[in-house]
Amino acid sequence: MATKSSVFHYGEDHLTAGIALSISRGHTKGILSSSSREAIRKSANDVKAIAEGDKAVYGINTGFGPLCTTQISKAETGTLQKNLLMSHAVGLGDPINDEIAKLMLILKVHALAKGYSGVQEATIDRIILHIDEDVIPLVPEQGSVGASGDLAPLSHLFLPLIGLGKVKINGEFLHTEDWLKRQGLSPISLGAKEGLGLINGTQFIAAHAIKVVEKLQNVMAHADISGAMMVEGLLASVKPFSPELHEVRAYKGNRHVASFISNLLDGSEVVHSHANCARVQDPYSLRCMPQVHGASRNAWLHVKEMLEVEINSVTDNPIVFSADHTISGGNFHGQPMALPLDYACFAAAEIGNISDRRIYLSLEGDTPGVPKLLLKETGTNSGFMIPQYTTAALVSENKGLCFPASADSIPTSLGQEDHVSMGSIGGRKALRVIENVEKIIGVEVFCAAQALDFHRPLKSSKIMGAIHDHVRTRIDHITKDGIMNELMETAIEMVKNKELIEVARKTANNHSISLETPFSNDFDTY
Repeated sequence: MATKSSVFHYGEDHLTAGIALSISRGHTKGILSSSSREAIRKSANDVKAIAEGDKAVYGINTGFGPLCTTQISKAETGTLQKNLLMSHAVGLGDPINDEIAKLMLILKVHALAKGYSGVQEATIDRIILHIDEDVIPLVPEQGSVGASGDLAPLSHLFLPLIGLGKVKINGEFLHTEDWLKRQGLSPISLGAKEGLGLINGTQFIAAHAIKVVEKLQNVMAHADISGAMMVEGLLASVKPFSPELHEVRAYKGNRHVASFISNLLDGSEVVHSHANCARVQDPYSLRCMPQVHGASRNAWLHVKEMLEVEINSVTDNPIVFSADHTISGGNFHGQPMALPLDYACFAAAEIGNISDRRIYLSLEGDTPGVPKLLLKETGTNSGFMIPQYTTAALVSENKGLCFPASADSIPTSLGQEDHVSMGSIGGRKALRVIENVEKIIGVEVFCAAQALDFHRPLKSSKIMGAIHDHVRTRIDHITKDGIMNELMETAIEMVKNKELIEVARKTANNHSISLETPFSNDFDTY
């Protein structure tokens, strides 16, 4: 979610996932204040003083990794930094998403602008030019083990600074050298420590985590909506969403989901039509939505909180406090984000898992008025049987992706980097799982809208009615077999594009209905 401010001061203001996305999308302008520029210049001068001295300081006048005991002459410091970028640019695979690459640039500028990294002001200004002009470096998706920074992807990200690599402009890749010539620019001559300051850091992991936070938040909101549609469509009880039940097990996520679904369904004739029915309780996929969806909400909240610490931190090495005080530590290690990203992966997968179970329930024909396979005339028609095969396949695929990346560690750098986080893999994997869940929730919306049709002329709540009407503007009620995948894709796009939650909010606003819960500020903002 975008910041209300139109200007963000790198290195000074507090960065959130929403603000980073707002800068990336051009809604917020990121700038360096005079005080940040002063801190940057001071740190660069401190590094210059160290480089000109005789005391060995890791990464400034020594080699890297297992070569940390090899001292480098003053004349070779610039060559060392350029060689570092070139030798570490060993990524493979498809280029990462443009927005993720741009987020990496934004996160790196914010970290460097704090003035602990010794990177020149001109270097940071060039990175900001890439951000402002949408000149996106080509960064392969594979090659980081998430420990001594995201070395390979960050090396590719910053090859254009020294005139190498490729950049994407207006959807097309071209060699950086050609772009620089067009702009009348020269490559940056890196000074002492600059290469290390650029490629040490967790910006690849953190940029993926920003997208995880955004996309998972949207998936969970739409899962609550599709779940509420199934409550109506399958004539489920709303008693499990009663606030007093969740006050005696007071997790924030559980209480938020229960309250939000209650708000969505408030005033529904469909819900009230079976208030005195003989059914005692519903299957868990309906009854336990607050507990299951809520647990995923709690996991998301943890990821968001951890991410805010990470993206406001200095994660390169060594940290330069002054010309006399540097520390070679491990702030580049990705473990603090690797663990919560795996947690987010599980949280997303479970949302898909329970959604698939509700889809299956809707096909059974056990709900009064709702026919088996969601079609009145079956036999020659298979109805909605096969879309559930697809969601079952997606759920199974997600299970395979849920092995925690952070449970693995393979030593690198001749044993100097003997424990690594694999958080980069965890971030990529979490996004794949979330994208599968977007599809599952889209299919649930597709099925739930069909189930709800069979309860007409009873009316849904105003909000659920508006959501159902929105679905029906693009997907008609189905009466016989046809090719369904395009209709499913349409529902999936509604989820991806955040359409149904926007319809809910707009309808609530138009009718003075509150969708707020006591925990909306926790779960609706990032």
